[in-house]
Amino acid sequence: MLNKIKDSALQAIDSIKDGSVIMIGGFMICGTPLILIDALAEKGVKNLTIISNDAGLPGKGVGKLLSNGQIKTLIASHVGLNPEAAERMNTTIEADKLECILVPQGTLAERIRAGGAGLGGILTPTGVGTIVAEGKKVINIDGKDFLLETGLHADFALIRASKIDKFGNILYYGTAKNFNPMMATAADYVIVGACEIVETGSIDPNIIHTSGIFVDAIVGGEK
Repeated sequence: MLNKIKDSALQAIDSIKDGSVIMIGGFMICGTPLILIDALAEKGVKNLTIISNDAGLPGKGVGKLLSNGQIKTLIASHVGLNPEAAERMNTTIEADKLECILVPQGTLAERIRAGGAGLGGILTPTGVGTIVAEGKKVINIDGKDFLLETGLHADFALIRASKIDKFGNILYYGTAKNFNPMMATAADYVIVGACEIVETGSIDPNIIHTSGIFVDAIVGGEK
């Protein structure tokens, strides 16, 4: 399929259902596909497991899905800029309670990379001897302890591209090249919200960050 362009963001996310596991790229909404999140909010799917760097900002990015009560479990690194995340984590109202699994930022990135590479996990010294290590296997190598952190994989990945061709070859600008490239490899179905869509072959192959072989659906309209 050489042309993966969808007519709208709603069409692009049509296959996402209640209970889906979704990776969302970006870092505090920089590099986050906002039009795809808006479409998810409009569709109203619930009980989602979201894997992202953060909880977005109040009412923005992942924070919009949180405010809508669509997220059941959040696997993230930094949630401190969205007070609602802490409120939902600590609420006594079971229906509103958010399961938040906090992962050190570098570990989160490497777990996603491992999932995309087909690896069972990674060994990291980060978190050894802390609450991060609770319930995890500790492996000693040459006298040093490491935690075994399993790879992460998702049903869907929502990615933001600065420029993309119709086959799906992606170029990211600046800090948009954060979690997006690795998430594009670690999901069964990859949906891209793009700022600019160009003809296939018009991007220099030497500067492509994500190959189109990973991309399933594309929609324009990102600002």
